[in-house]
Amino acid sequence: MLEDKQEMIALLTGVKSSKKNYYTELKTTVQQLRKKNIQLEIINEVMKSMKIDMSLDEMLQNVLDKLKGLLLCDRLSLLLLQNSELILTNVYPEENRGLKINSAIPNRKSLYWSALLNKQIIFHQLLDSSEDFFEHEYLLDLQIHSVIVLPIFIKNKGIGVLSIGRQDPSEWGHDDLLFLEQLTDHLAVSIENTQLYHEVVRGKQQWEDTFKAVDDMIIVFDKNLNVLQFNDSVRSFFQLKEHSPSFAILRKECKSIIEETFRSQRTGYRDIFFENNSICETYTYPVQNHQHRVYGVILYLKDVTEKRKMEAQLLHSGKLAAIGEMAAGIAHELNSPLTAILGNSQLLLRNKAKDDPSYILLNDIKNCGDRCKRIIKSLLTFSRQDEYIFGAFSLNEGINQVLNLLRYQIEKNEIMIILELDEDLPEIEGSQQQIEQIIINLILNARDALEVSDKGNKEITIISSHQEDEVQLTVKDNGIGIEENRLSEIFHPFHTTKEAEKGTGLGLSVSFGIANAHGGKLEVSSIVEEGSTFTLRLPSHLSYEPEVEG
Repeated sequence: MLEDKQEMIALLTGVKSSKKNYYTELKTTVQQLRKKNIQLEIINEVMKSMKIDMSLDEMLQNVLDKLKGLLLCDRLSLLLLQNSELILTNVYPEENRGLKINSAIPNRKSLYWSALLNKQIIFHQLLDSSEDFFEHEYLLDLQIHSVIVLPIFIKNKGIGVLSIGRQDPSEWGHDDLLFLEQLTDHLAVSIENTQLYHEVVRGKQQWEDTFKAVDDMIIVFDKNLNVLQFNDSVRSFFQLKEHSPSFAILRKECKSIIEETFRSQRTGYRDIFFENNSICETYTYPVQNHQHRVYGVILYLKDVTEKRKMEAQLLHSGKLAAIGEMAAGIAHELNSPLTAILGNSQLLLRNKAKDDPSYILLNDIKNCGDRCKRIIKSLLTFSRQDEYIFGAFSLNEGINQVLNLLRYQIEKNEIMIILELDEDLPEIEGSQQQIEQIIINLILNARDALEVSDKGNKEITIISSHQEDEVQLTVKDNGIGIEENRLSEIFHPFHTTKEAEKGTGLGLSVSFGIANAHGGKLEVSSIVEEGSTFTLRLPSHLSYEPEVEG
């Protein structure tokens, strides 16, 4: 290196120019320096792509523009080895492609493959060659008459070739070949870094796409409970603002489980109940760095609100089925002794005069027996909930059947039942058991509204009426009423204001469905602190084939 510097100084100062023209040597030296400077610019341009996100097309364009000022060249192409195939990836200028981008070069009779496999630079003049290479035809069509092919290697592993073509058929100088060889080495490093960079970007994008696509909520916290990252499901569930999301609710509800995971460095699990009545299964996972130190916690939340409501519904249905079976068993067991009680009381009454003191006692026994018989009949009807057989029946009869079951417990709660039944009510066609289920739900809801009321005179009014082709059942109470903004939601499944042990929010939803199945409607009107009125409207005759369930 020191000798080169001394040689350059000697040339510039003219120390050794005694036998030559000094100015001629100086001009030559300046040209050489200018050429070296251009070479350094080209290499620097290639090296810049190692530090910034420059595409290979931009890099080749810059290289070729600089090369034109250094040596004759008209076409630059880059071919990379992909899955054991040599693929044309970049060409500059673009109009000098010859082959389509992403075309594969056959590995037989190919200049490009020969340079790569033999690990040597190949200079080839197309006009004078008698050899039949694959690249001949399309390069000559582009008026490329000479080409130099440089193999690209990274750590002794071939990754592709760089091809430089020109219309001038003259040979390349030795210095030019040395420079191009150096350029190829730098280009190899640049290509490797570009590929690594895009691989990292692609991997990051794939991870982010997967992260966002998960329907369940994923949030990453640091030790200070700052949110590092979250997916779109979190934004949707908590209705977060786009630019300034607030995680106050999330930190409040999940703080303890996150802190516990930081302390224990183990996976955590807990059910969390949010203020919007949502239930989430919550899992926490510690995140470790390469030193096995926990620096974050992944919070995974799965909204199981509907699942838990469905489980409650199934549990409630199971309880109803068990109650039905028990009611049927009790009813059948009581029928035998009750038959003896009624039969014997009727026989004794025949032999007693009405003024006999024992007549009144025997008559009470018979009346109580008849009442028990009606209750047993109602229990048997309740236990046959799967037998939804459509037929003609009286709505008044259904009301009386239900009251046989419910009257005692309602009046025991000091609630007065007022009946206003139309005796001339026409029969309707449908499932008596299903309609009775609606009546039960409406009466029990009225009772619940009165139980929480502070009023002294608690009343449930049951009215049956008809007009034109419609039969109506009205159940009114003077309880706490329903807020206006809830009236449109009370028929939705699981909508309830009762405690978990007292209601599932299914009664009105099921009743609404039964009414629709009968071609009718279930309507409501209510005033807070004054009471509610539910009206069931049913056609007195059906103009369609009813659905039979069971």
